[in-house]
Amino acid sequence: MHLTPGLGRVGIMRLIKIFGSPEAALEADTPKWVQDAGIRAAVAESIPAKTSPAYEQALETLNRLEARIVSLWDEDRYPTLLRSIYDPPALFYLRGDLPQHSGLAVVGARQASLPSQRLTRTICREIAASGIPVVSGLARGIDSAAHEGALAANGLTVAILGCGIDRIYPQENEALFHDILQQGGAIVSEYPPGAPPLARHFPGRNRIISGMCQGVLVVEAAKRSGSLITAEFALEQGREVFAIPGPAYNHTSAGTNQLLKDGAHLVTESADILSFFKQEPTCIVQPSENDSLAYKFTGQARQVFLELQDIPLHVDELARKCGLTPMEVSAILLHLELEDGAIQLPGMRFVRKRSP
Repeated sequence: MHLTPGLGRVGIMRLIKIFGSPEAALEADTPKWVQDAGIRAAVAESIPAKTSPAYEQALETLNRLEARIVSLWDEDRYPTLLRSIYDPPALFYLRGDLPQHSGLAVVGARQASLPSQRLTRTICREIAASGIPVVSGLARGIDSAAHEGALAANGLTVAILGCGIDRIYPQENEALFHDILQQGGAIVSEYPPGAPPLARHFPGRNRIISGMCQGVLVVEAAKRSGSLITAEFALEQGREVFAIPGPAYNHTSAGTNQLLKDGAHLVTESADILSFFKQEPTCIVQPSENDSLAYKFTGQARQVFLELQDIPLHVDELARKCGLTPMEVSAILLHLELEDGAIQLPGMRFVRKRSP
C-alpha cells in the first residue's frame, strides 16, 4: 500500500479504518476503494503487485538491511509521543532499535560556525550521558555535531531521514550513519526504500524529529529555515522549545534570537535543558592517553572512575555527578581501590590514583 503512487498516509489510514486491516484493504476490489474510501480510481488501480519489480526490490532491500516496518497500529513499537501528534506517520521504516525513553531533538544550520558545533557536541554529550536520547536529521553542521556528541558519551541517538532507509544523505556522513547503528541507536524514515532526498521530504521529516521528543533545541538558524519549521512543529505539538543565542550581526542567529524573543528557553549549557527533564548533568571526563586504568573498568565503575580527579570529592558529590546512590558509589569505590583506581582520604573523600 505504501508503494502505491498517490495514496499517501491519509489514504492508507482511511483504507485501514474502513476495511479493518491492510490485508482486508488489499483484498477489496477497485470499486470498493473508490466508493467506500473515496480513493481516486487511478490510484486504486496502481497498487504494485507482489510480483512487480517495485515490490520485490523494496522487499529485498528491507530484508538485506534488516529494516522493519513500524505502523501506527503497532501498539508495542510505535513511539507514544509520535502517535500523539495531529499528523503521525501511517508507518515508518526502522533500522536499529528505538530508545525506550523520549529524547531531545537538536536542529540547526548546515553551515553553522565551529564554536556552535563545538557547543552542540558538548551539550549533546552531557544530555546523552544523562540517559536522554538525542534525535536529529543527519544533516551537515549542527545535526552531525548533535549525533557526534551523543556517540562520544556512548549514548543513544536517532537519525530521521528525508530519503529512503537505504540512502545516506549527505554521503559524507556514511561513517556517522553506521556509527549510530553500531552503538545501539536507530535510523528512521517515513519514505519507502529508494526514495531520493527531495526538498519536499524535509518538512515532513522535521515533524517526526520534534514529534518523537519532549523538546527541541535550535542552534543557529536563519529566518525561514528548516530549523524554524521544526520549532513551529514543536510548538504545535506542545513540546518545549530551547534556543542558543547568537550574535545579532550573524544571519544564522536571526532565527534563534527571534525564538528567544518569542519565549523559547535560553540555553547556554546542558543544565538549562536537563532541568526540564528533571535530571542533573553528568560531566564527561575523557581519560588521557597515558591513563590506561580507564580502560580496565566498564559501566558504572568507569563512570565513577572518570569523575575522580586530583581534587578530592566526597562520596555524596560523586553520587550526584554520576546519578547513583551513595551506597552504589561506595561499593564501586571499594572495587576501584582494590584495582588501584582510587585512593580514599579522610572524611569519605576520594581521588583518582594515577598510573605510574
